[in-house]
Amino acid sequence: MKIIIATNNQGKVREFKQMLEPLGYEPMSLKDAGIDIEVVEDGETFAENAHIKAQAVYEICHCPVLADDSGLEIDFLGGAPGIYSARYAGEDATDKDRCDKILSELEGVDISLRTARFACALYCIIDDETEYSVLGTFSGFIGTEPRGDNGFGYDPIFMVDEETSVAMLSDEEKNKISHRAEAMKKLAEVLRANV
Repeated sequence: MKIIIATNNQGKVREFKQMLEPLGYEPMSLKDAGIDIEVVEDGETFAENAHIKAQAVYEICHCPVLADDSGLEIDFLGGAPGIYSARYAGEDATDKDRCDKILSELEGVDISLRTARFACALYCIIDDETEYSVLGTFSGFIGTEPRGDNGFGYDPIFMVDEETSVAMLSDEEKNKISHRAEAMKKLAEVLRANV
């Protein structure tokens, strides 16, 4: 069954393909589906933003849609960057710019106070009567310098232990423990139970 992933972020599309294909879905990005839409994400939570994106795409295609909104929450920064994770260092900022901004804001902060989590809200619309929402989280802490070159976003500064950043994990390792993996596991259980 085709399912449109409501994003043009190729890193996310790749991760969703790896997780959805074993369930019998054929994930397509917005670009693959010929959909060109800019959705205003004005919700106050990851879940609200995921719903807004899914609904906007579903109204165009009327076929199964999966949207996510995810980001980084850092306890020392009061939960920031949160829903503003993608735009935290400005509209045209690179992943490196965003990582550098976080590192500068945490400069001199003890490692014990750098606790953080990635959060991922998934919103899935199958048809007019069937919608699901799930949330996954992945806890760790912010390192003092970027490490590794796999992954995207804040992966190089998000540490899973003293030595290892998410950007040092293989795709396979990341897809077992990430916030997106946890949310996908929850969604897969719901989808299997309601087929």
